[in-house]
Amino acid sequence: MSLKKIDHLGIAVPSLAEAIPFYRDVLGLKYHGQEEVADQKVRTAFFEIGEVHLELLEPTSPESPIAKFIEKNGGRGGIHHIAYDVDSVPEKLAELTAKGVAVIDKVPRPGANKKLIAFLHPKSTGSVLTELCQPA
Repeated sequence: MSLKKIDHLGIAVPSLAEAIPFYRDVLGLKYHGQEEVADQKVRTAFFEIGEVHLELLEPTSPESPIAKFIEKNGGRGGIHHIAYDVDSVPEKLAELTAKGVAVIDKVPRPGANKKLIAFLHPKSTGSVLTELCQPA
């Protein structure tokens, strides 16, 4: 099973309220609204550019992985992950695990934008946090 396309780029931001105007008003990207993903301790905002989306991620808790990422980057945030669209996250996880790829999520979980998601560990992906996703 191959990857279909880049679904989105995840960008960690300290504040959606401060970041959204740049992407919406300055760059003129189509804004799709906000969503909170409680189990991941983030609030997201999606923007569209061609077939790819940008997902801004704001932490809702200091224990959030996004909060820790922002802290490591001197409070500035930045590109957090790349997400690939696949037909079946469970099948792709099984395929990659069989090839020796380390995974963060052994089973898919619900994510933002009504997607089923799973993350691959950066130690197996050239230090790039990689997400697999499919419509839920």
